[in-house]
Amino acid sequence: MTTPVAPPHRIRVGSAPDSWGVWFPDDPRQVPWGRFLDEVAAAGYEWIELGPYGYLPTDPAVLAEETARRGLKVSAGTVFTGLHHGPAVWDETWARVSEVAALARATGAGHLVVIPSFWRDDKTGRVLEDRTLTAGQWRDLAAQTERLGREVRERYGLKIMVHPHADTHIDGEENVRRFLDATDPGLVSLCLDTGHYAYCGGDSVKLIETYGERIGYLHLKQVDPAVLAEVVADEVPFGPAVARGVMCEPPGGVPALEPVLAAARALDAELFAIVEQDMYPCPPDQPFPIARRTRRFLRSCGV
Repeated sequence: MTTPVAPPHRIRVGSAPDSWGVWFPDDPRQVPWGRFLDEVAAAGYEWIELGPYGYLPTDPAVLAEETARRGLKVSAGTVFTGLHHGPAVWDETWARVSEVAALARATGAGHLVVIPSFWRDDKTGRVLEDRTLTAGQWRDLAAQTERLGREVRERYGLKIMVHPHADTHIDGEENVRRFLDATDPGLVSLCLDTGHYAYCGGDSVKLIETYGERIGYLHLKQVDPAVLAEVVADEVPFGPAVARGVMCEPPGGVPALEPVLAAARALDAELFAIVEQDMYPCPPDQPFPIARRTRRFLRSCGV
């Protein structure tokens, strides 16, 4: 009689520089990259994202050595884009995308997380452009994102995962649905960030159940409802909202992650679920204990 073999986990859990208060390639308020790598491994994670390009070593050989000796692997790189501006910004966009995509491919990652540009400055709150896109800008956003998905796949073998984000044009339910309905599922998938989607009034479980075939990647995050109510009422930009603590340690906020993970498991797809608790800026000793507790909590959720 043979012993049944348990199926492998279909959801791979990781963390990111974001959970260590890292938003920029170089900032004196951020922990050094070596400390991040040491602590993310010690907290019990095997997977990481690259974070802002230039924070971790950009030499693939150096990065491979530094991650491998800590038992870490890379799931994705991240880029910011303003593709609703149309073909005029393609060359500038591709220059940024290609360097991140090349590093991601060299480290064995399979994904590129694509974040839309902010309509207001995330530090000062200065309005950079209208928060509502015109019909023409929506068409450009869809067409140029599909182009990006095609080029990244053909040249680097990566899949793009578009990340709905607060203070961008792809944020809550209405705009996420409009974006998904306008783009080719074969070229464009979604990185569902549970915290950002809740921040913008969305229901992550409902989105997974409705657009499950488009969910290709997860960012696990929660918001503090009390702080969120304040920042929405005061029209606080995202950066200062984070400084107020709008993103909080699980399981103390919303959405509840257990039903989100249950809905994701029901898709029967292989997904990365990367923990991201925005904490910029934060004391250097704050992230590690939170990361360790969060990993224990996620194990209690079955991942």
